[in-house]
Amino acid sequence: MRYNNASKFSPDCSDCPIRHRAVCARCDADELDHLERNKYYRNFQAGQTIVWADDRMEFVGSVVSGVATLTQTMEDGRTQMVGLLLPSDFIGRPDRSTAAYDVVATTDIVMCCFRKKPFEKMIENTPHIAHRLLEMTLDELDAAREWMLVLGRKTAREKIASLLVILARRGKLPEDVNAPVVFDLPLTREAMADYLGLTLETVSRQISALNKDGIIELKIKRNVTVPDIYRLTQEAGDDSDGGYLN
Repeated sequence: MRYNNASKFSPDCSDCPIRHRAVCARCDADELDHLERNKYYRNFQAGQTIVWADDRMEFVGSVVSGVATLTQTMEDGRTQMVGLLLPSDFIGRPDRSTAAYDVVATTDIVMCCFRKKPFEKMIENTPHIAHRLLEMTLDELDAAREWMLVLGRKTAREKIASLLVILARRGKLPEDVNAPVVFDLPLTREAMADYLGLTLETVSRQISALNKDGIIELKIKRNVTVPDIYRLTQEAGDDSDGGYLN
Protein backbone atom coordinates (compact mmCIF):
# COMPACT_ATOMS: atom_id res chain seq x y z
CA MET A 1 0.00 0.00 0.00
CA ARG A 2 1.39 3.39 -0.99
CA TYR A 3 0.26 6.83 0.00
CA ASN A 4 1.71 10.23 0.65
CA ASN A 5 1.47 12.51 3.64
CA ALA A 6 -1.85 13.25 5.25
CA SER A 7 -4.00 15.75 3.40
CA LYS A 8 -4.55 19.31 4.59
CA PHE A 9 -8.15 18.96 3.41
CA SER A 10 -10.14 18.69 6.64
CA PRO A 11 -13.71 19.98 6.53
CA ASP A 12 -16.19 19.18 9.24
CA CYS A 13 -18.39 16.22 8.39
CA SER A 14 -21.38 18.56 8.13
CA ASP A 15 -19.58 20.54 5.39
CA CYS A 16 -18.29 17.54 3.44
CA PRO A 17 -19.16 17.66 -0.31
CA ILE A 18 -20.14 13.96 -0.31
CA ARG A 19 -21.94 14.06 3.04
CA HIS A 20 -25.34 12.98 1.70
CA ARG A 21 -24.05 10.24 -0.63
CA ALA A 22 -21.24 8.58 1.32
CA VAL A 23 -21.22 5.84 3.93
CA CYS A 24 -22.08 8.43 6.60
CA ALA A 25 -25.23 9.64 4.81
CA ARG A 26 -27.64 8.19 7.39
CA CYS A 27 -25.67 9.21 10.47
CA ASP A 28 -27.19 11.47 13.13
CA ALA A 29 -25.29 14.24 14.90
CA ASP A 30 -23.79 11.98 17.61
CA GLU A 31 -22.65 9.44 15.04
CA LEU A 32 -21.07 12.18 12.94
CA ASP A 33 -19.17 13.38 16.00
CA HIS A 34 -17.83 9.86 16.47
CA LEU A 35 -16.74 9.71 12.83
CA GLU A 36 -15.16 13.15 13.14
CA ARG A 37 -12.90 11.92 15.92
CA ASN A 38 -11.69 8.91 13.95
CA LYS A 39 -11.34 10.09 10.36
CA TYR A 40 -8.22 11.32 8.60
CA TYR A 41 -7.56 12.45 5.02
CA ARG A 42 -5.10 11.21 2.43
CA ASN A 43 -3.98 12.74 -0.86
CA PHE A 44 -3.07 10.57 -3.83
CA GLN A 45 -1.57 12.04 -6.97
CA ALA A 46 -2.76 11.21 -10.48
CA GLY A 47 -1.11 7.96 -11.59
CA GLN A 48 -0.34 6.83 -8.04
CA THR A 49 -1.35 3.35 -6.92
CA ILE A 50 -3.60 3.59 -3.87
CA VAL A 51 -3.45 -0.13 -3.18
CA TRP A 52 -2.26 -3.18 -5.10
CA ALA A 53 -4.39 -6.29 -5.54
CA ASP A 54 -3.74 -8.79 -2.74
CA ASP A 55 -2.04 -6.12 -0.59
CA ARG A 56 -3.13 -6.01 3.02
CA MET A 57 -5.69 -3.22 3.52
CA GLU A 58 -4.95 -1.21 6.65
CA PHE A 59 -7.63 1.39 5.96
CA VAL A 60 -11.05 1.89 4.38
CA GLY A 61 -12.50 5.13 3.13
CA SER A 62 -14.57 7.21 0.74
CA VAL A 63 -13.43 9.16 -2.29
CA VAL A 64 -14.08 12.83 -1.51
CA SER A 65 -12.82 14.22 -4.79
CA GLY A 66 -11.18 12.77 -7.88
CA VAL A 67 -11.47 9.49 -9.77
CA ALA A 68 -9.70 6.13 -9.50
CA THR A 69 -9.78 2.96 -11.55
CA LEU A 70 -10.13 -0.65 -10.45
CA THR A 71 -7.89 -2.94 -12.49
CA GLN A 72 -7.43 -6.70 -12.52
CA THR A 73 -4.36 -8.49 -13.87
CA MET A 74 -4.89 -11.81 -15.63
CA GLU A 75 -2.59 -14.82 -15.39
CA ASP A 76 -0.90 -13.98 -18.71
CA GLY A 77 -0.05 -10.48 -17.51
CA ARG A 78 -2.75 -8.59 -19.38
CA THR A 79 -4.72 -6.04 -17.39
CA GLN A 80 -8.37 -5.07 -17.59
CA MET A 81 -10.06 -2.04 -16.09
CA VAL A 82 -13.14 -3.39 -14.28
CA GLY A 83 -14.55 -0.30 -12.61
CA LEU A 84 -14.35 3.35 -11.65
CA LEU A 85 -14.34 4.92 -8.22
CA LEU A 86 -16.05 8.31 -8.20
CA PRO A 87 -16.72 10.79 -5.36
CA SER A 88 -18.61 9.12 -2.46
CA ASP A 89 -17.58 5.60 -3.56
CA PHE A 90 -16.14 3.40 -0.82
CA ILE A 91 -12.78 1.62 -0.92
CA GLY A 92 -12.14 -1.48 1.17
CA ARG A 93 -14.38 -4.11 2.71
CA PRO A 94 -14.89 -4.79 6.41
CA ASP A 95 -13.69 -8.26 7.41
CA ARG A 96 -11.67 -8.63 4.19
CA SER A 97 -7.96 -8.34 4.89
CA THR A 98 -6.66 -7.79 1.33
CA ALA A 99 -7.59 -5.73 -1.72
CA ALA A 100 -9.35 -7.47 -4.60
CA TYR A 101 -8.07 -5.10 -7.33
CA ASP A 102 -5.35 -2.62 -8.10
CA VAL A 103 -6.74 0.82 -7.28
CA VAL A 104 -5.02 3.63 -9.20
CA ALA A 105 -5.73 7.35 -9.05
CA THR A 106 -6.47 8.73 -12.52
CA THR A 107 -6.75 12.26 -11.16
CA ASP A 108 -5.52 13.81 -7.93
CA ILE A 109 -7.65 12.28 -5.17
CA VAL A 110 -8.66 13.20 -1.64
CA MET A 111 -9.92 10.33 0.50
CA CYS A 112 -11.65 10.35 3.88
CA CYS A 113 -10.10 7.35 5.63
CA PHE A 114 -10.53 5.23 8.73
CA ARG A 115 -8.19 2.65 10.14
CA LYS A 116 -9.75 -0.70 9.33
CA LYS A 117 -10.13 -2.30 12.75
CA PRO A 118 -11.67 0.74 14.45
CA PHE A 119 -14.04 1.13 11.50
CA GLU A 120 -15.21 -2.47 11.88
CA LYS A 121 -15.98 -1.72 15.54
CA MET A 122 -17.85 1.42 14.47
CA ILE A 123 -20.06 -0.68 12.21
CA GLU A 124 -20.98 -2.90 15.14
CA ASN A 125 -21.95 0.11 17.27
CA THR A 126 -23.39 2.39 14.58
CA PRO A 127 -26.30 0.73 12.73
CA HIS A 128 -26.73 3.68 10.36
CA ILE A 129 -23.24 3.12 8.95
CA ALA A 130 -23.80 -0.62 8.58
CA HIS A 131 -27.14 -0.08 6.81
CA ARG A 132 -25.71 2.54 4.47
CA LEU A 133 -22.70 0.36 3.63
CA LEU A 134 -25.04 -2.52 2.78
CA GLU A 135 -27.14 -0.19 0.65
CA MET A 136 -24.07 1.05 -1.22
CA THR A 137 -22.85 -2.52 -1.77
CA LEU A 138 -26.20 -3.51 -3.27
CA ASP A 139 -26.19 -0.38 -5.45
CA GLU A 140 -22.71 -1.35 -6.63
CA LEU A 141 -23.97 -4.83 -7.50
CA ASP A 142 -26.89 -3.35 -9.46
CA ALA A 143 -24.54 -1.00 -11.30
CA ALA A 144 -22.22 -3.90 -12.19
CA ARG A 145 -25.15 -5.84 -13.64
CA GLU A 146 -26.25 -2.84 -15.66
CA TRP A 147 -22.67 -2.37 -16.88
CA MET A 148 -22.78 -5.93 -18.22
CA LEU A 149 -25.69 -4.75 -20.38
CA VAL A 150 -23.67 -1.74 -21.55
CA LEU A 151 -20.72 -3.91 -22.57
CA GLY A 152 -22.72 -6.78 -24.01
CA ARG A 153 -25.67 -5.22 -25.82
CA LYS A 154 -25.15 -1.53 -26.50
CA THR A 155 -23.66 0.02 -29.61
CA ALA A 156 -20.34 1.86 -29.48
CA ARG A 157 -22.15 5.21 -29.48
CA GLU A 158 -24.42 4.09 -26.63
CA LYS A 159 -21.42 2.84 -24.64
CA ILE A 160 -19.66 6.20 -24.89
CA ALA A 161 -22.85 8.06 -24.02
CA SER A 162 -23.50 5.75 -21.05
CA LEU A 163 -20.05 6.45 -19.59
CA LEU A 164 -20.50 10.20 -20.08
CA VAL A 165 -23.89 10.07 -18.33
CA ILE A 166 -22.34 8.31 -15.33
CA LEU A 167 -19.55 10.89 -15.08
CA ALA A 168 -21.96 13.80 -15.55
CA ARG A 169 -24.42 12.61 -12.90
CA ARG A 170 -21.71 11.90 -10.33
CA GLY A 171 -20.14 15.34 -10.69
CA LYS A 172 -21.35 18.66 -9.35
CA LEU A 173 -24.74 19.15 -10.99
CA PRO A 174 -26.16 22.67 -11.48
CA GLU A 175 -29.12 23.70 -9.34
CA ASP A 176 -31.10 24.48 -12.50
CA VAL A 177 -32.01 21.09 -13.99
CA ASN A 178 -32.13 22.68 -17.44
CA ALA A 179 -28.64 24.18 -17.22
CA PRO A 180 -25.69 22.60 -19.05
CA VAL A 181 -23.60 20.07 -17.10
CA VAL A 182 -19.84 20.66 -17.24
CA PHE A 183 -17.17 18.22 -16.09
CA ASP A 184 -13.60 17.17 -16.80
CA LEU A 185 -13.17 13.76 -18.40
CA PRO A 186 -10.90 11.84 -15.98
CA LEU A 187 -9.95 9.09 -18.44
CA THR A 188 -7.79 9.19 -21.53
CA ARG A 189 -9.38 7.89 -24.70
CA GLU A 190 -7.09 4.85 -24.44
CA ALA A 191 -8.44 4.12 -20.94
CA MET A 192 -12.02 4.61 -22.15
CA ALA A 193 -11.38 2.11 -24.94
CA ASP A 194 -10.02 -0.41 -22.44
CA TYR A 195 -12.95 0.07 -20.07
CA LEU A 196 -15.61 -0.13 -22.79
CA GLY A 197 -14.09 -2.94 -24.85
CA LEU A 198 -13.63 -0.71 -27.91
CA THR A 199 -10.72 0.35 -30.06
CA LEU A 200 -9.10 3.73 -29.60
CA GLU A 201 -10.19 4.70 -33.11
CA THR A 202 -13.82 3.84 -32.34
CA VAL A 203 -13.80 5.88 -29.13
CA SER A 204 -12.33 8.91 -30.91
CA ARG A 205 -14.79 8.58 -33.79
CA GLN A 206 -17.84 8.31 -31.52
CA ILE A 207 -16.79 11.22 -29.29
CA SER A 208 -16.28 13.34 -32.40
CA ALA A 209 -19.72 12.30 -33.68
CA LEU A 210 -21.41 13.21 -30.38
CA ASN A 211 -19.61 16.55 -30.48
CA LYS A 212 -20.61 17.18 -34.11
CA ASP A 213 -24.24 16.34 -33.34
CA GLY A 214 -24.33 18.79 -30.42
CA ILE A 215 -24.88 16.09 -27.78
CA ILE A 216 -21.67 17.19 -26.07
CA GLU A 217 -19.31 20.12 -26.51
CA LEU A 218 -15.54 19.76 -26.30
CA LYS A 219 -14.04 23.23 -25.89
CA ILE A 220 -10.69 22.40 -24.33
CA LYS A 221 -8.85 19.13 -23.75
CA ARG A 222 -10.95 16.71 -21.63
CA ASN A 223 -13.46 19.41 -20.63
CA VAL A 224 -16.96 18.25 -21.53
CA THR A 225 -20.14 20.33 -21.63
CA VAL A 226 -23.47 18.53 -21.86
CA PRO A 227 -26.08 21.07 -23.03
CA ASP A 228 -29.00 18.72 -22.37
CA ILE A 229 -28.46 15.78 -20.00
CA TYR A 230 -31.80 14.27 -21.04
CA ARG A 231 -30.68 14.14 -24.68
CA LEU A 232 -27.39 12.48 -23.70
CA THR A 233 -29.32 9.94 -21.63
CA GLN A 234 -31.45 9.15 -24.67
CA GLU A 235 -28.28 8.58 -26.70
CA ALA A 236 -27.19 6.10 -24.02
CA GLY A 237 -30.39 4.11 -24.54
CA ASP A 238 -31.45 4.54 -20.90
CA ASP A 239 -34.55 5.73 -19.07
CA SER A 240 -34.79 9.50 -18.78
CA ASP A 241 -34.13 9.57 -15.03
CA GLY A 242 -30.87 7.64 -15.38
CA GLY A 243 -31.57 6.22 -11.94
CA TYR A 244 -29.73 2.94 -12.29
CA LEU A 245 -26.50 4.57 -13.34
CA ASN A 246 -25.00 4.72 -9.87
